[in-house]
Amino acid sequence: MSGIKHMKTALVTGANKGIGREVARQLAVKGFHVFVGARNPEAGLKAADDIAKESGKVTFLKIDVADNSSVAAAASEFSKISDRLDVLVNNAGIIVDGDDAILKITDEVLRKTLETNTLGALRVTRAFVPLLAKSKGPRVINVSSGGGQLTGGADAWSPAYCISKTALNGITSQLAAALPKFAINSVCPGWVRTDMGGRGATRSVEEGADTVVWLASDAPQELTGKFLRDRKEIPW
Repeated sequence: MSGIKHMKTALVTGANKGIGREVARQLAVKGFHVFVGARNPEAGLKAADDIAKESGKVTFLKIDVADNSSVAAAASEFSKISDRLDVLVNNAGIIVDGDDAILKITDEVLRKTLETNTLGALRVTRAFVPLLAKSKGPRVINVSSGGGQLTGGADAWSPAYCISKTALNGITSQLAAALPKFAINSVCPGWVRTDMGGRGATRSVEEGADTVVWLASDAPQELTGKFLRDRKEIPW
């Protein structure tokens, strides 16, 4: 079967730069109709246009994962373009200024971080479940971090961010239990050279995106409720 109607669809949040943009690019190359989700229309449209020049069908979707009304509007807008969603990549994430020490971070820093990194993923998944449920093999991938692992203990780096990723892994587990026909997993992309990771990071964006793209396209549908790095399950 061919044609746009039968293309697999994917929504990637925070896809205007970094890992999200690379995931969107690779999925477009694989033949997905990719929705580039971003809260900044100018940046999101530019990323969508740049990816489309290389390959595939790409659509910009305005979405601020920290805002319920924005997420609801995005789901409504999406449904006008496609009748289903096959893959949701919850990639949008932030590190807030002042996230330096667990005893010094303010309530506001922790709340703001959780609002985007943790609640954002749940908020978007909840809004798009009706569209995902129409897919023959719905998949949700939450971009987490090794900083969120409880195994081995914390190293005191950006505690609010790390706590938000620990909680995101918990949300992944809960969603997998609630949606047994879905494949729902979280991924540690490693330390990646992005605006967040910095130039000294050990991995390229291509390497950071690899497991996410694999889960979106080639991993077994029965693989769910796991935390992965380099296509292998790792401890939480």
